[in-house]
Amino acid sequence: MSITRISSGGEFEAKIGYCRAVVAGGFVHVAGTVGQGDDVVAQCKSALDTIGAALEKAGASFADVVRVNYYLPDAAEFEPCWPVLADRFGANPPAATMIECNLISPQFRIEIEVTALAPSN
Repeated sequence: MSITRISSGGEFEAKIGYCRAVVAGGFVHVAGTVGQGDDVVAQCKSALDTIGAALEKAGASFADVVRVNYYLPDAAEFEPCWPVLADRFGANPPAATMIECNLISPQFRIEIEVTALAPSN
């Protein structure tokens, strides 16, 4: 089985020892991704942009996502993100889980990770 690692060039990938995504076993596994911005909605959009770029490098798209996990330090902040998520996933909603937990830094309001089907060759 071949494994392809996709880097986004983020500073923490080398510091921590991870990559943005790994294509293996017929799937694209995208690492938990936080975004930039002043509020949860801006951070959600930013994280999805980063995830979308990783999926594109793997030859996939949001239409290929089969599983998504959302992590938020405050579950009450999830609902404002719903329109953004519904728009991004459109007619292809994945299975989803939302977990309330601490994130790596208090400035981050949402972290998103996805698993998508990898393109078949």
